[in-house]
Amino acid sequence: MDRPSGEPGSSAARAFYFITGLYTLSASFIWSVNTLFLLKAGLDLFGVFLANAVFTAAMCLFEIPTGVFADTRGRKFSFLMCTVFLFIGTLGYASASWFGGGLAAFCLMSVVLGLGFTFYSGAVEAWVVDELKVEGYEGSLDRVFSRGGMISAASMVLGSLLGGILGQVSLSLPYVLRSAALFVLFLFALGFMKERGFVPVRGEAGSFWPRAREIASASVVYGWRVKGVRYLLLEGLSRSSFGIWGFYASQPYLLAKLGDMKAVWIAGVMTAGLALSTMAGNSLVGFARRLGGKRTSLLMAAAAISAAACLALSLAGSFVAAFAAIVIMTLFQGLFAPVRQAFINGLIPSAQRATVLSFDSLLGDGGAIVGQTGLGWLSRGLGLGAGYAGGSILLAGALPFLLLLRRLGSPADAEEGGSPKGE
Repeated sequence: MDRPSGEPGSSAARAFYFITGLYTLSASFIWSVNTLFLLKAGLDLFGVFLANAVFTAAMCLFEIPTGVFADTRGRKFSFLMCTVFLFIGTLGYASASWFGGGLAAFCLMSVVLGLGFTFYSGAVEAWVVDELKVEGYEGSLDRVFSRGGMISAASMVLGSLLGGILGQVSLSLPYVLRSAALFVLFLFALGFMKERGFVPVRGEAGSFWPRAREIASASVVYGWRVKGVRYLLLEGLSRSSFGIWGFYASQPYLLAKLGDMKAVWIAGVMTAGLALSTMAGNSLVGFARRLGGKRTSLLMAAAAISAAACLALSLAGSFVAAFAAIVIMTLFQGLFAPVRQAFINGLIPSAQRATVLSFDSLLGDGGAIVGQTGLGWLSRGLGLGAGYAGGSILLAGALPFLLLLRRLGSPADAEEGGSPKGE
């Protein structure tokens, strides 16, 4: 029986935690081996980041349409579409290696994967906020998202370790396992993902586009034109320019510091270690929020320390020093993410939530395209250390926007509960 108080143990929260956990588990099976997989398939380092940039470009292209799709046809339907396209794209990715498709084939499958991921971004987050509201939840969204983040990080630990172990046998096996997990996730969402807090748009087929234009227009009003949301969008753009590149570059960078590029299982252990540090950062959110103060204080401190750790990573002369720096960086990024999620959700109305969150992802994808291409080019010429030095500048670039956000004095900045209002 659901708890009437809407505590995080409610049916909506349980479903959110399960979906978040299994989704991250399926994705993380390949995270510790993806760069090594592409290198073994014949791509050079710049080709690897070019294929990743195509993936991000596809996400950028599809973010708003799929966000509008979630805000019209339903968040559950959007998530189901996510699992279908990721299943196809993942098997296609592995096939591109089996049949020697080269860079063009990987880029094509990257487009399919990008489409799949955009059906997820914003949709599940918007779904759980609305479902918690239906259940009468009046607690802190920071807590819900931080628990989701910890479950996600734990799943990443398990997935990265399994992916690394299987990758030692064959670099294709993690992709097969991801496809199987996505199939299970599709069946769970089909049977257990309720949608009581949102009514999908029905009616004639031609009604979709007028409604879509209406939502997209309103999303501009409640997104970019709202100063608080705009500053969060811009700081996210700066940080995301480094994020994807920084993660995938860590595999060859740390293995090079270790002196063994063939130790795939070690790459899995390292990725799991980064997931644990992210989980630790998530777990600190409740403690940090109980200390009081504004959300922007937490965000600014976490951003500054992450940037400093990234700079230290670029200068590290040994594996131990490099790994310590990246652990500190991911720890504070883990603290940053749930607080930012709660902040931005408190500023967005329910009807436009998925679309505005997708617009947030769109800007992040655009930054990642530039970051992966630019930092990939820089690292090819000057080494991965130079790329991380550039990344520290991008992480620090979030600070001016957070300062502007602080000066607005938004009620959501000091709000302890962070309940899903947004109306």
